[in-house]
Amino acid sequence: MPPIALVADRLIDGSGRDPVANAVVVWEDDRLVAAGARSDVTLPAGTQVIEGDDLTVLPGLMDMHVHLAMKSGMNMAHRLMTPRSYTLLHAIPNCNATLQSGFTTVRDAGGTPIGVRLAVDSGFFPGPRLRLSVSILSQTGGHADPYTPCSCELYIDSTLDIPHSRVDGVDEMRRRVREVLRAGADNVKLCTSGGVLSAGDLPDTPQLTVEEIAVAVYEAGVHHKHVLAHAMSALGIKNALHGGVRSIEHGCLLDEEGIALMRAKGAYLVPTLVAPRDVAAIAVKNPGAIPEEMVRKAERVAAVHIEAFRAAVAAGVQVALGTDSGVGEHGGNGRELALMVEGGMSPLQALAAATSVPARLIGREDELGTLQAGKLADVIAVQGDPLQDIGLFGDPNRVRVVVKGGEVVRQTIETVGTAAAASAQRTP
Repeated sequence: MPPIALVADRLIDGSGRDPVANAVVVWEDDRLVAAGARSDVTLPAGTQVIEGDDLTVLPGLMDMHVHLAMKSGMNMAHRLMTPRSYTLLHAIPNCNATLQSGFTTVRDAGGTPIGVRLAVDSGFFPGPRLRLSVSILSQTGGHADPYTPCSCELYIDSTLDIPHSRVDGVDEMRRRVREVLRAGADNVKLCTSGGVLSAGDLPDTPQLTVEEIAVAVYEAGVHHKHVLAHAMSALGIKNALHGGVRSIEHGCLLDEEGIALMRAKGAYLVPTLVAPRDVAAIAVKNPGAIPEEMVRKAERVAAVHIEAFRAAVAAGVQVALGTDSGVGEHGGNGRELALMVEGGMSPLQALAAATSVPARLIGREDELGTLQAGKLADVIAVQGDPLQDIGLFGDPNRVRVVVKGGEVVRQTIETVGTAAAASAQRTP
């Protein structure tokens, strides 16, 4: 295939640096060849040129907290009447919707088995690059314990190729983590606090001991993999950090001591600001879909979540974008960017939190996260200037081009021709 060039009004490279005006990104096969001002880049003859009006080109976006095998939106009654095999098949449209919205890499935070990644990599259906947690490990009565007050077990996933979630004690944790890694997990997910969408606990209660957390971190670390912690409560966050986790998911009740500890440990915050708002919105749209007790928890958490996030940003905590998609809409991942700006980030900081920062979090910064020659060609183009209108990412229709590994998987503007034919029509 000949090289391909994407010409845009501006380029935001993901590093946090100021944008480049009158820009072009060039790739050949699966690698970037050049990215910068048009005047600095020479297009080889025969290069295919894609160009549109008022475009901004960026690295492919990343979401560090999704649940691709979950149907968008929570509906407890629907789960009771849905076969597990059917539940897993939701991953097919969810993967495609996520990719089409500009998210070329995601970290799935539980419920999606290795078979989904293998299917995407084999071309069975389109989807982003996948980093999978497979299971969500929780103490008995904890956030991921499927037991309900009616004495039945209601799973959020298909349970196919997914090790059981309940774990109590250091020895059991060691064995369970080994089972999760054996199942193909790229990272390990723990619940170190209660949550919103669980029947028997509260967001401000800690779960798992530091010793249990630490043994999970050790076992994952043996395989050069990290641990992420669902952690809403202040103590649950600190226990997770003392145990050595790499990222705190949600962090709704993060306090000053926890913020200081995050900075000292070099941990990442994946805030999922949109998630509790999605729970409240689902309750309005589909009355009875979610128990009233859970709706009240979501409303209480949302009221303090943004302020905890604001304090973390002001203190310089590393932030990586996450949405908890599955709780909310798959393909609506870009809505999180506007909330991050509302919480104190500049638009450039928010975009870095969706590109270069998550690349560091998952250890892929050498290949992903910025537009730089030699890196994988994960590129998107959006219509408009996100530094002036960060909310544009909330409309997937404004994502005009998506490229994953050099393959154009979405293009709603025309290819204008080849470099030799088109060069005279543009001003360098």
